[in-house]
Amino acid sequence: MKIKSATLRTFTTLHTWVGLVAGFALFVAFYAGAITVFHHELQVWQSPHAADRPQQTLDDAQRLLDATLQRHPEARKHVGMLFPGKESPHSVIYWQDAKGIWLFATLDDLQGSEKPPQAALSELVNALHYSLGIPVAGTYLMGIVSLLYGVALLSGLVIHLPRLVQDLFALRPGRNLKRFWQDAHNVIGVLSLPMHLMFAVTGALLCLAFVAMIALDPLIYRGGLTAAVPAAMDTAPVLSAANAPEPTGKLTMWHARSVEIALAQGQRAFEPAYLKLTNAGDRNAVVEVTGESPGALGPLGAVALDANTGALLATQLPGTRDANHATLASAYALHFGEYGNGWVKALYFLMGLGGAFLFYSGNLLWVESRRKRRQAQQGRAQVNMARATIGVCIGLCVAVSAAFVAAQGLEWLAQRRSLDVAAGIGWVCFVGWGLCALWAALRPPVRGAQELLWLASLLTLMVPMAHGLATGWWLWRSATAGQWGLFSIDAGALALAFGFAALARATSQRARLGEPNSVWSAA
Repeated sequence: MKIKSATLRTFTTLHTWVGLVAGFALFVAFYAGAITVFHHELQVWQSPHAADRPQQTLDDAQRLLDATLQRHPEARKHVGMLFPGKESPHSVIYWQDAKGIWLFATLDDLQGSEKPPQAALSELVNALHYSLGIPVAGTYLMGIVSLLYGVALLSGLVIHLPRLVQDLFALRPGRNLKRFWQDAHNVIGVLSLPMHLMFAVTGALLCLAFVAMIALDPLIYRGGLTAAVPAAMDTAPVLSAANAPEPTGKLTMWHARSVEIALAQGQRAFEPAYLKLTNAGDRNAVVEVTGESPGALGPLGAVALDANTGALLATQLPGTRDANHATLASAYALHFGEYGNGWVKALYFLMGLGGAFLFYSGNLLWVESRRKRRQAQQGRAQVNMARATIGVCIGLCVAVSAAFVAAQGLEWLAQRRSLDVAAGIGWVCFVGWGLCALWAALRPPVRGAQELLWLASLLTLMVPMAHGLATGWWLWRSATAGQWGLFSIDAGALALAFGFAALARATSQRARLGEPNSVWSAA
C-alpha cells in the first residue's frame, strides 16, 4: 500500500507528540492496570489471615445485615453488601452516615470505619489506574488521555500500513540497540493493536460517561438528567419510603429468588455477588441483587425484588439488557477482563505490561532519535526527557513494589497497635514515587536508570518474601493449597523482579559498550 511521504510525515509527527503528551499517564494506567486485574485477589493477599479463615455463610451475612440495621438507623435508607463467595469470602456491608460519609463494617467491626477492610492496596492500585491517584479530576483527565491514546494508535497504524507485514515480524537484536527498541516497539504495538483500541474506547467511555451525559442533557434529557440517571444506571425502581413498617425479607430468600429468576430468563447460571437494599423495614423496601452469569460478555447482571415479598420488579441480565446497561456492562468487562477465566486474567496482565513497555520505549526512541552523534554533550531536551521517563516510569514501579511490601508490614503492625494501614500504604507509594523522581532529576540519566531499576528489582523480589514472612503463605504453600490468586501475585512479582534486573543489566551494558555520544553512555 502506497501512502504519500508528506502524509506519513504528518502522521508520524502526530503520533510522536500525542504519544509524548499522553505517554506518562498511560504508562501509569497500564502498569497499574496490569496489577488491578487481580483486584479481588489483592484483598485476600493483603489480609494476614483471610486465606486461613473459612468462607462465611449466608447466615453470617444475615447477622451482619441485622446488626448493622439495628446499630445504624441511617443505613436503612440505603445499604450495600457483598455476598460471601469466591471473590469475597467474608461479607462487607457499607452505607452513608448522616454526614454523607461512606462507612464499612464486618462481623469483626460492627461499628464501621471509613476504609474498607484489607482493600487499601487494591484501592490504591485501582486509583492509579483510573485517575493517577488524583481525586475526582484525575478520572476526567484519564478520559481525555484515553482519547489522545486513540489518536496515537490510529496515527501509528497509518505509519505502519505500508510495511505492516515487515514490521510485524521484524525483531533484529544486535549492536544497533535503537533499531532493536524500534522493532520491539513496533511488534508489540501492531500485535496488540485490537486490544489497545478496545482499551482506548472503553477507557474513554468509563471515565467520560457522565461528562457525555451532561453535554447531551439539553438534547436528550431536556434538563431532566438528574431524574434519568437512576433508570439509566440502576435496575431497581426508585421508590420513596411509605413510612409504613413491614418486616424485611431474608438474604436466603433474596439469594434463592434472584437465582430462580435468572435461570428462568435463560441464564446458564447466576451467582449473586452483592446487593443494594433501600427503605429497609418499610413497605416500599426494594433489593437489587447483582450477580455473575458465566459465559456472557459483561457477565454481571441484576435482579430487582420487593425486599419484603420477593416479588420481581425488574431485571437487567445478559442478553436481555437495555442499551445503556448492555453498553456499560460490556465496556467494564472488556476493559478489566471480567468475562473469562484465569487465562484471560493472565493475558490482560501481559497486555498491561506490554502497553506500559510501549510508552516507555516510545520515550526512549524519542530521546535516541534526537541524539547528536558528533558531540558528547547532548541537548537539554533529550536529557530532561530521559530523566522524566526514568523518574516517572521506573519510579512508579519502585513505588508500587514498596507499597506492596509496606502493606504486609503495616498489616502485621496493625494487629498489635492502632494504625491507619490505608494512609500508610498511600504515603509509602506517593512519597517513594516523588523521591524516585527527585533522584532521577539529580543523577545522570544512565546512572539514575541503573540505580532505580536495581531498586525496583530488589523491592519487587521482596514482595513474595514479605507476604510469606507476614502470613506464612509462601509461594509453594499457595500452589499446593490451590490458592492460585495468592500464587499468581507472588509469582508475578518474581517474574517482574527478574525483568527489572534484566533491564538494569541491559542499561549497564549500553552504558559501557554503546555509542559514547548519548545520554545513556557512561563515558
